[in-house]
Amino acid sequence: MYNSIRNIQNLAYKRLTRSKMNDKNLMNKAADNIRILAASMVEKAKSGHPGGAMGGADFINVLFSEFLVYDPENPSWSGRDRFYLDPGHMSPMLYSALCLQGKFTLDELSEFRQWGSPTPGHPERDINRGIENTSGPLGQGHTFAAGAAVAEKFLEARLGKEVMQHKIYAYISDGGVEEEISQGAGRIAGILGLNNLIMFYDSNDIQLSTECNVVMDEDTEAKYKAWGWNVIKINGNDVDEIRAALTAAQKEEHRPTLIIGKTVMGKGALKDDGSSYEHSIKTHGAPLGGDAYVNTIKNLGGDPENPFQIFPEVKELYAKRTEELKKLVAERHAEETKWAEANPEKAALMKEWFSGNAPKVDWSALVQKEGSATRAASAACLGVLAEQVPNMICASADLSNSDKTDGFLKKTTSLMKNDFNGAFFQAGVSELTMACMCIGMYLHGGVIPACGTFFVFSDYMKPAVRMAALMEVPIKFIWTHDAFRVGEDGPTHEPVEQEAQIRLMEKLKNHHGKDSVRVFRPADADETTVCWAMAMENTETPTALIFSRQNIAKLPAGNDYEQARKGAYVVAGSDNDYDIILLADGSEVSTLVAGAELLRKDGIKVRIVSVPSEGLFRTQSKEYQESVLPKGSKIFGMTAGLPVTLEGLVGANGKVFGMTSFGFSAPYKVLDEKLGYTAENVYKQVKTFMEE
Repeated sequence: MYNSIRNIQNLAYKRLTRSKMNDKNLMNKAADNIRILAASMVEKAKSGHPGGAMGGADFINVLFSEFLVYDPENPSWSGRDRFYLDPGHMSPMLYSALCLQGKFTLDELSEFRQWGSPTPGHPERDINRGIENTSGPLGQGHTFAAGAAVAEKFLEARLGKEVMQHKIYAYISDGGVEEEISQGAGRIAGILGLNNLIMFYDSNDIQLSTECNVVMDEDTEAKYKAWGWNVIKINGNDVDEIRAALTAAQKEEHRPTLIIGKTVMGKGALKDDGSSYEHSIKTHGAPLGGDAYVNTIKNLGGDPENPFQIFPEVKELYAKRTEELKKLVAERHAEETKWAEANPEKAALMKEWFSGNAPKVDWSALVQKEGSATRAASAACLGVLAEQVPNMICASADLSNSDKTDGFLKKTTSLMKNDFNGAFFQAGVSELTMACMCIGMYLHGGVIPACGTFFVFSDYMKPAVRMAALMEVPIKFIWTHDAFRVGEDGPTHEPVEQEAQIRLMEKLKNHHGKDSVRVFRPADADETTVCWAMAMENTETPTALIFSRQNIAKLPAGNDYEQARKGAYVVAGSDNDYDIILLADGSEVSTLVAGAELLRKDGIKVRIVSVPSEGLFRTQSKEYQESVLPKGSKIFGMTAGLPVTLEGLVGANGKVFGMTSFGFSAPYKVLDEKLGYTAENVYKQVKTFMEE
């Protein structure tokens, strides 16, 4: 049927690197077992997506029972193959296959989508359960996989093939191919020659509300070939063709591989009248229901009265695979031990890199240039990190010389096809792709990623920020050009509402009760160093670092920048017996310092507070918070963002001067004057506030 597969068909029969051949009838029965479990999970929950899971069962069964290499006794083994599911709504397929591996019980499958269940509607990262990624909006999962493939190549270049020889498998759907992010992932994987990346495209031509031909009419094969991929087309429900394609993909030396598998949505499903229910949109996002469910389970060889069963021969199939894996992995572990004995320094590095511990960084030799832009201060910090953190990868979406991630690049080289000795990831103009690939690098393990762009473009990255927060991935987001002071570029490039948006993530807790994202906007160059130090020490959540384009005056002499570690602190030079508190983050702090001098000339005593991270400040003791912002104090806040950014800090009786519109195109110093970000206006605003 597909000529491309026939050229390699015999290879599958000659040699399977992962497993001996299993009987095809047995493999089909195992796939049917997955279909039964998947359909039954959805039926019992009265919610979910059975059709896609039933169509994809053949591929995942072949992959899991014959190809995927993992350690049954150590799920977090660094040398394991990794499987990233993109269409999270196909979770019943994944949970069912993992149940056959012994990572879920049948009872747990029957609790699908229920409170407290380990089988939520969309998979959530759980390495011990065999789930490598939380599956969010379509397109992100396979992009995580591409990032993981970069990480594997990066680590192989530093550690060696003996310990980095695994494959990265991804599973994508029609919807994932349609998502714009797929273009970025496809382009980058191709240009980098990620031959360790093998992706299965479940092409069933059915979507949630339409058939695919209503919304897509493209040559997907030609598209991926144009990006430099090896493309193989198969019948995605045929065991032999799946085997042959995977075998060929494993042998590919220069390109990532896309296996386009034509599959049947709702394979094996029957309607209530006994006719075929295959290829139906109705099976995509709803239980089969009633007699249709009963007929389907019977058709697949199951018992509708007791559907949560594993057929004895299928149980034996996976038990045999477990024993095969134990022998294979034992050989790999022996190879790794031999490597460690011959390379003790590399072995020590590898252990540390995969530990998840924060790297040790010596900041003592870094002297920041007084009055510099915080983006320039960030560049100096990145230079230190490039020299001291050998497992760090820094990325930029085609802005390295402007977002100043080139501070890192100047100490290394870019990652390139056939050369992963560098540590800078050039993502091109693709902010969301960059962020997701960097998340994937972390998910792989052993790598600390950071990625940069303009703050206004963080809007493109928000879905990735959310997923990083949900998975508790400590990626470092570097966002520069933080306010209207972008100036001449005009309002399209001037972030106004973005800080308020990202600081909402400081108020959202993850499932371990931590602030989902730690956000820092430092007040000057020296505060930038402390914020970068905290970012590198943060191993629990993503960190957002927001930096200025323009130069910022240094805070008063004697300022104790280490106090920034508490999220907010009293700036040096503040008056002890103050009349009013002036509060800000970022460059506005220096504006308040200048305004305070005018106020003091009028006899008004002032306390100035820098708040690089409200979220961190709110984690401090009530006593400390009260010492910085005593109850009943008059508090004036200034922000280059929306007033709501600081309203929670100034309180109901405070006042915030902020932006109430988009910015304008003009030199930034003109904008400071026109928009009121001057010492004189601070004086005016505070005087008016105190007289109210």
